[in-house]
Amino acid sequence: MSIFVCGSLHYDVVVDAPHLPRLDETVAGYAVQYVSGGKGGNQAIAAARMGVGTAFAGRIGDDASGEVLIKALVDAGVDTAQVQRAPGASGMSVAIVDPGGGYGAVIVSAANLDIDPSLIEVPENARVAVLQNEIPEAVNLAVALKARNQGAAVILNAAPARPMGKDLLQAIDLLVVNRIEAADMLSTSEARLDPVEGAKSLSDLGPRSVVITLGGDGLVLYDEGKASHQPGHKVKVVSTHGAGDAFLGALAAAHATGSKLPEAARFGQAAAALHVSAAPPDRASITRDHVDSMLAHAGIR
Repeated sequence: MSIFVCGSLHYDVVVDAPHLPRLDETVAGYAVQYVSGGKGGNQAIAAARMGVGTAFAGRIGDDASGEVLIKALVDAGVDTAQVQRAPGASGMSVAIVDPGGGYGAVIVSAANLDIDPSLIEVPENARVAVLQNEIPEAVNLAVALKARNQGAAVILNAAPARPMGKDLLQAIDLLVVNRIEAADMLSTSEARLDPVEGAKSLSDLGPRSVVITLGGDGLVLYDEGKASHQPGHKVKVVSTHGAGDAFLGALAAAHATGSKLPEAARFGQAAAALHVSAAPPDRASITRDHVDSMLAHAGIR
């Protein structure tokens, strides 16, 4: 096992619609999909699909959707021995996707809020531990400290953005946020955020390195005391839903197998570009070979 993910599991209902609804508006959609999701589960599956051994810890309820969530992890080759089970509802979400690929979503965390960190053990051979903000901060901190004690690098995807204690921020090796989350953490507006300065400011809060993702504009990486911009790939977008998780899982996979952060981030960008340009049913077939091929041949703007 090279990657250990602790995080959320949500059964996602994804609806295609002509536009996102306004307040009090009912919109007639034209397609629906039922997808195993949650940032934790998505990132674990994304990492495993890149050919890296991945274990997952989280919590589900005793409902039918919980069984679907476990099956999706197992089918992707993820070790689920540390998935906790309890009576009640599993986490779920509803996402609405517009024709341009933009989306809005609502999550109901349910069982994800009751993860017991005392039951979680970070595997001895884990090189990277991955966390997100869809589970309680106390769980993130407990797992981060266990991972650090095991010698694993700790990646926190601080999504959704929320206030975080200094103990957690100082236990992180890499903080990954998008521009909206970065602005929220720095108490500024997205319009006023300078991603380069923002990445440095976020590192000053404790994380050793920071990535701010910028969608089609690429990302900014602050690492080893300097910030750099890495442009994005030019692709035709089908849907951006899940792009951040595809990026994070692939970045973790590359980093766990020896790539330094700039190279790991480029690998994650290529995986995310393939993800957003593929129809949802085809995304499960994206492998490390596809990502390597895109890095070798695709133009970068």
